[in-house]
Amino acid sequence: MKKSRVFGFAIIGIIYVLSVLLGLFVFKVVEQYFSFYMSIFIADVAATFFVYLAGVFVKNTSVYDPYWSVQPLVIVLLILTRFQVWNLGILLMLIALFYWGIRLTANWAYTFDSLETQDWRYDMLKEKSGKLYPLVSLLGINLFPTIVVYLAVLPAIVFFEKGGSNFFTFIGFALCLLAASLQLFADIQMQKYRKSPHLKTEIINTGLWKYSRHPNYLGEILMWWGIFIMMFSVNPNLWYFGIGALLNTCMFFFISIPMAEKRLASYKANFDEYKRSTRMLLPLKKSDR
Repeated sequence: MKKSRVFGFAIIGIIYVLSVLLGLFVFKVVEQYFSFYMSIFIADVAATFFVYLAGVFVKNTSVYDPYWSVQPLVIVLLILTRFQVWNLGILLMLIALFYWGIRLTANWAYTFDSLETQDWRYDMLKEKSGKLYPLVSLLGINLFPTIVVYLAVLPAIVFFEKGGSNFFTFIGFALCLLAASLQLFADIQMQKYRKSPHLKTEIINTGLWKYSRHPNYLGEILMWWGIFIMMFSVNPNLWYFGIGALLNTCMFFFISIPMAEKRLASYKANFDEYKRSTRMLLPLKKSDR
């Protein structure tokens, strides 16, 4: 059964429905003791802990993977029921977040194999950490990304209280659309490449990947700066809320990208040459010098 894709979808679906219900329950309980923002965070952590335990139960840490894109959408829906403010700015923020979230979740679903398959990064961390892996999984794979995404989506939470729009709101919105579209095209090109005849040691060097080694990561980074710009355009005094987008950027620069490139270098032929000729993020042609 664990090898079945349909069975895996069903189990993960049940896990996420239960995690959302738990999160809503925790939110209702703690709201009377904490601020609205802190109550959302506590509920978010509780739901993450449940997903972590579910991953332990089914022996697959990748159960957490869709949480990255599902979490913000659940939070947004909760906020909408609370503030019930509607204007052009709110609509633009909704479009940006749901375009990003639905696309990213759909990509996860498309690439999902079964509960028997786990992300290579988790296998690597499990091998390196040994008996400490449960703690590494809880803190590093589950809770850390949850905190980063919560801080990154916090500007949107603030924005939903009043909304509003000006020229820079549209700039931020355009950046979000560009970011999500960049991820969309990068993922489509990667999936097409994986299905094409090629040696495992060959590296993709077509489309966006010809000009950027990580166009999908670039899209994820730009997405949250776009959200921050939309919030900042109407709340410039809350500049410090950019900490979420900054942490997200640092996570890719110092964790995700180095891990990915170390793995690619271990089995991809001519990776060093590809690295010299192709920019890490910005899809611009490198100088021949």
